[in-house]
Amino acid sequence: MADVLSQSQIDALLNSMQNAEAESKVEETKTAKEEYRKYDFFSPKKYTKDKLKMLRSIYDNYSRIASSQINGLFRIVSEVQVVGIEEQRYYEFGNALNETDVLTLADVDLPDNSTNPPMLFHIAPTLMTAMMDRMLGGMGFDRSIDIAYTYTDIELALYEKIINYLVMITTDVWSTHINLKTEFERIEENPSMFQGISVDETVVIVMLNIQLGDISGIMNICIPGTLLSNIFDIIDKTKHLAKKGEHVRSNREEILESIQESKLDIMAQLGVAKLNLDDVYNLHVGDVIDLNKPQDSLISLYVEGQPWFKGQLGVHNKNMAVKLEDRIMDGKEKEDVAV
Repeated sequence: MADVLSQSQIDALLNSMQNAEAESKVEETKTAKEEYRKYDFFSPKKYTKDKLKMLRSIYDNYSRIASSQINGLFRIVSEVQVVGIEEQRYYEFGNALNETDVLTLADVDLPDNSTNPPMLFHIAPTLMTAMMDRMLGGMGFDRSIDIAYTYTDIELALYEKIINYLVMITTDVWSTHINLKTEFERIEENPSMFQGISVDETVVIVMLNIQLGDISGIMNICIPGTLLSNIFDIIDKTKHLAKKGEHVRSNREEILESIQESKLDIMAQLGVAKLNLDDVYNLHVGDVIDLNKPQDSLISLYVEGQPWFKGQLGVHNKNMAVKLEDRIMDGKEKEDVAV
């Protein structure tokens, strides 16, 4: 005979089922929280993942070229790698800088000749001083420099020379997408004094890690949103025009294919003569009309009333024929291969 549960056992069983349901709901809530992340509607993202992916590809190429430049310039094995691309407000980038940091301003000329804010370059002082030491013949392994280091006038001159190499690479890496030109503009010794970009403007920060021997440091490239939006607009327009050109070419080929069996009238003109009405009235069989052309001169060949070729009159298989000598385009004769 089956056992009969007491009232206390039934209550315990119901409580355990309720606790299991509550735990499952808590786990579902935790899972839902893990699947979704907060979105800041006060500063929404301006660029899609595809755009940022394009930037990643461009600056991966930048890293390879920069590594070759540094290897040749400082005669040391180096490695440059993109560690991140972030979209943020300019004030966030500015707040992360020290008063002693140095910003490099690079002027960017776009094909549409629009006015744009400059691109900004920033290199960690420990890394830059190591590069300067290598350029002057040292080993470049001094680690006594901190982030608050202040450059001397001589070091600023060396800074400008070094950063100019890294700025010029930008023109090459963007050339596969857009024909822009990047030039070194100036060095800003106090980042807080720079007012070329609005504090609330969206910028994209490209973070590069540069390994120079045993010393590594971060190089930041700040691309203003206004500049980047203009670049993407030009790229999108260029792609649209390229696709439109391909469509036009395909239509042209289809049209030519559909009309290639059409019949055209071809007329060979021996010459032109002007006669007055009285001469025409008195013409008789056997009369000779002077065409005012030499005997061996070329004749004109017309296709549907339009002059296309100059040719030599002759005989082929006992029939009158014309050997093509020159081609006529836009009313001018151009030499062509004889047919």
